[in-house]
Amino acid sequence: MDVKKGTIEEVIYFSPETGYSVFTLITEEGENITVVGNFPPLAAGELLKIEGNWEVNPRYGRQLRARNFIPLLPSSVKGIEKFLASGLIKGIGPVLAQRITNVFQDRTLDIISSSPEKLLQIEGIGQKKLKEIKKAWAEHEDIRELIIFLQQYNVSTSLATRIYRHYGEKSFFILKQNPYQVCYDIWGIGFKTADEIAMKLGLKANSPERIKAYIYYLLKKATEEGHVFGKYEDLLITCQRDLGVAEEEVVQVISSLQQDQSLVIEDQRGEQGVYLPYFYLAEEEVAQLLIRLAEYPVIKPLHSPEKTIKEIEQKTRFTLTGKQRMAIQKALNHKVLVLTGGPGTGKTTIIYLLAEILHQWGRRLLLAAPTGRAAKRLSEATGREAKTIHRLLEYNPKTSSFRRNEQRPLVGDFLVVDEFSMVDLPLMHSLLRALPHWMHLVLVGDKDQLPSVGPGNILHDLIESSQVEVVVLDEIFRQEKGGLIVQNAHRVNAGQSLIYPPRGEKDSDFYFINQEDEEKAFQLIVDLCTSRIPHKLGIPPLSLDIQVISPMYRGLVGVDHLNRELQKRLNPSSEGLRLGTRQFKVRDKVMQLRNNYEKDVYNGDMGTIVHVDKNFFRLFVDFEGRVLVYEQDELNEISLAYALSVHKAQGSEYQAVVIPLMTQHYIMLQRNLFYTALTRAKKLCVIVGTYKALHIAIKNNKPILRNTSLKDRLQKWAHKLSSQS
Repeated sequence: MDVKKGTIEEVIYFSPETGYSVFTLITEEGENITVVGNFPPLAAGELLKIEGNWEVNPRYGRQLRARNFIPLLPSSVKGIEKFLASGLIKGIGPVLAQRITNVFQDRTLDIISSSPEKLLQIEGIGQKKLKEIKKAWAEHEDIRELIIFLQQYNVSTSLATRIYRHYGEKSFFILKQNPYQVCYDIWGIGFKTADEIAMKLGLKANSPERIKAYIYYLLKKATEEGHVFGKYEDLLITCQRDLGVAEEEVVQVISSLQQDQSLVIEDQRGEQGVYLPYFYLAEEEVAQLLIRLAEYPVIKPLHSPEKTIKEIEQKTRFTLTGKQRMAIQKALNHKVLVLTGGPGTGKTTIIYLLAEILHQWGRRLLLAAPTGRAAKRLSEATGREAKTIHRLLEYNPKTSSFRRNEQRPLVGDFLVVDEFSMVDLPLMHSLLRALPHWMHLVLVGDKDQLPSVGPGNILHDLIESSQVEVVVLDEIFRQEKGGLIVQNAHRVNAGQSLIYPPRGEKDSDFYFINQEDEEKAFQLIVDLCTSRIPHKLGIPPLSLDIQVISPMYRGLVGVDHLNRELQKRLNPSSEGLRLGTRQFKVRDKVMQLRNNYEKDVYNGDMGTIVHVDKNFFRLFVDFEGRVLVYEQDELNEISLAYALSVHKAQGSEYQAVVIPLMTQHYIMLQRNLFYTALTRAKKLCVIVGTYKALHIAIKNNKPILRNTSLKDRLQKWAHKLSSQS
C-alpha cells in the first residue's frame, strides 16, 4: 500500500452508476500520477489523500488503484481558486472564483463555511447569489459525507446523491433507523441495496422489518409486472426461500400488516390475493365510479342525433358504415362507451365526426391520450386541442397529486381518451375521480395491443365484464399505397400468414427480409437505418420518425446492442458524457424511462439531446420544443432511443419501423407483442428475421395473465346498483 496526497488535475472518466473514476493527480512532490477506483463525483482542484496499490495496465501504464481516500480541502490560493472554478459549487464559476480568492486568499474556504455573508463584498454576489452559494456548499459537504459513509455498503455515488436529494440532512438518521425506508421512498433503490446496508448495520436476518420490506418489495415488483395484487402462497414460499426464514415468521408479519391495514387480503376465486392498500382501493373505486357513471341518466340532446350525423356526413364527405354510425349514436346516448378496433378501422374518423357534432351542438369536448406523442397525433387528426391525461388532470408536483379531482372536477360535456390500452389502474382511478357525473366518457383503443406497462388490464377487463357499451370495429378502411401494413396487422391478429409485396416492388409499405444469420441481420438493420430508409422516405437518419423496435434487450439485434451501435454509426462524434457502458452525445435520440411529474415528462416520451454540460455533468434534452435539464443524479431516468422495446414504443407511431425477429427471441415471440410493434408503423415497416420466428410470433397467442379483479368488481357493482333500483 502507498499513500499519496495531491490535487486533482483532470477527471478523465466517471461512472455515476458505480462511481468508477479515472483521474490525474499532482502529488505534493510534484509527480503527475493516474488514479483509478470508486469515488464520489470529483472535480479538478480537489485535494485528496489516497491509499492504494500500484499496478501496471497493459494499455494505460502505471496507475494507483485506490482502496481508501479522505477528501481534504485545498490550502493554497491557487488550489482554492481551481477548486471553486471547477463548477462543483453551483453559483461559482471561474471568474467569480478568481474574484473571491483575490480578496480572501487562503481564508476563502473558511469564509464560505463559517462567515459566508462576507462574500457580499465581492462584485457579482448579491443576496440571491449568496443564498445559492450557501445552499450549494452545505449540500456539497453533506453529500460527500453521505457518499463516503455509503461506500462501505457498495452504494453507488449516484444513488447516494439521490438519497440525499430525497431526505436532505435527515439521510443519516433514516438510514441508521430503518435502512429499508429508502427502497419504499426512492425510485431505483431496491430491496437488495437496502438489505446490504441493513445487514452490515447489524439487523437480524429474521427481523420483522426485513421480512416486511421484502413483502413490500415483492408486491411492488408484481405491480411493475402489471399485476394489481400478489398471491398469498407465492409470498410465503418466496420469502422463506430468499430470506431463509421460517413460514410462521412470514405468516406473523403478514398478519400484523393486515391488522394495521398496511396490507389488504381478499379471496380471489379460491386464492388469497394480497394487495397494497392503494391498489385495492383504486380497483374498487374504479369499478364503483364507472358503473355509477354508466348508470347516470343521459341529458337528451335538443337535436336529433340521426339528423345531425347525416348533416355532418354531407359536410365532411364521409360515408359511415352501420357500425361507425352506431358507435357515434352510442357515444351520444350512453354515458360510457368503449370503442375498439385495429388499425385502419376508422376509430380516428369516429372521434373526428363526434367532435364535429358536439361543436355543432355547442357541447364542450375534451380530448386526451396517455402519452405526448399520442396526444399530438390526436390533435392533428381532429384539428382540436388534445392533452396528455396528466396535463388534463393538472398534476401538482409539490403535493404529488392532481389538481382535478372530486372537489374540482373537469369542465366539459364529453371526454374522449385515445390509446386507452395504455392506461393503467392508478391513472384510470385519478381520471374517474375527476369526472363529473354529467360527463360522457368515450374510451378508444385497440384491445389486441399489449396492455399497459403499469398495473391492471383495464381495457380488457372492461370489455370482458359486459357492463358497459362496447363497439368493436372490424372492417378495414385505410388503404394507403399498397396498404400491407394494415392488412398484415389484421392477418397477424387472426393468426394468418402475412402478405408480401411482389419481388422487386419498390413502392410497398411492408417488407420482410429473410436472414438466418444474426450478425448479417444486425448489419442489415444498421444499413436500413443509416441509408436505405432515409433515402427512400426523405427523412434524416437521426429523425425520431425512424425507429427500431426489438422484442429483446440482449443479443446482437437486441435493444442494448443496437442502441450502442446505431449511436456509433448515426452520431459518431466523440463529444459527450460517458456513464459506465453508456454514452450520451449532442443529437442523440433519448427516451424518458419513468414519470417525472416535476419535469412534466413521462415514461415513453422521446426527445433529442441538444447540449452536454461536462463541467456540471448534465444534459439538456429537447422534448418537442421543451428543453429540460437532467442533473447528474437524474441521468438514469433517460436512455438511448435508437432502438426500443415493444412496450416502450407502445402508444407512439413512427413513419418507418424496423423489427428484428429472430428465433433467438423465442421467449418474446408472441402475437400481441408482434402486432403492437407492427402497428407502430405509418408509412413503412421492414421485418428482418426468419420465417420460423415469424411463424412462432403469429401462432403464439397464449395470453399473459395478470392478477386483476376489475372484471368481477364491475359485475358486483352493477348487480348491487340494479338490486337497489
